[in-house]
Amino acid sequence: MAMVWEQGELFAKASKEEIKQTEFYLGKYKMMTLFMFDYENYEREMAQVAIDGEAARRIDQTDLHADKTANATILNEKQKWVYNQYCKFTFMIRRAHSQIIDPEAKEAIDIRFLQGYSRKETILFMRRGVAHSTVDRRIDDGIESIANTLKVMGFFEEIRREF
Repeated sequence: MAMVWEQGELFAKASKEEIKQTEFYLGKYKMMTLFMFDYENYEREMAQVAIDGEAARRIDQTDLHADKTANATILNEKQKWVYNQYCKFTFMIRRAHSQIIDPEAKEAIDIRFLQGYSRKETILFMRRGVAHSTVDRRIDDGIESIANTLKVMGFFEEIRREF
C-alpha cells in the first residue's frame, strides 16, 4: 500500500476529507454489523428469497425477459462481496477504536457509533453533569483519532482502490 506522507512525518494526520469519510463510515457501522449478522445467520434463506422473490427479477429494469436464476446468482454474489467489504471495514474501525487514548472520547465513540445511539442518547449515557458541548468535543476528538489510525492502517487507500 502506498501511503502519501510528508517527508519526516512520523505520525500520519488525517485530512479534513478523511475525517469526514471516517464519520460517514462510523455512522454506517451499526448498519454494517446488522447486515453481517443477518448474512452470517441467514445466508441460505437470503439466497432462497432472491430466487423465489422479485428481487432477482428487478436487477435490471430494462430487461423484458429476465433470467431469474442467473439474476439471483448475481444478487447472491453481490451480497457476499458486500459482506466481505463490511467485515474488512468494521474490523479496521474496531481496531482504530481500540487505539483511542482518551477514555472519555473512546466511551463517547462507543456509545454514539459502535452501539448506534443518537447524539441525544449519547449525551444521556455519558456521566451526569457533562455538558452537551463537552460530549460533542469528545466525539469529534474520537473521530479524529480514529481517522488518524485508519490513515496509518491504509483504510482510505483501500476505499479508493475498491471504489
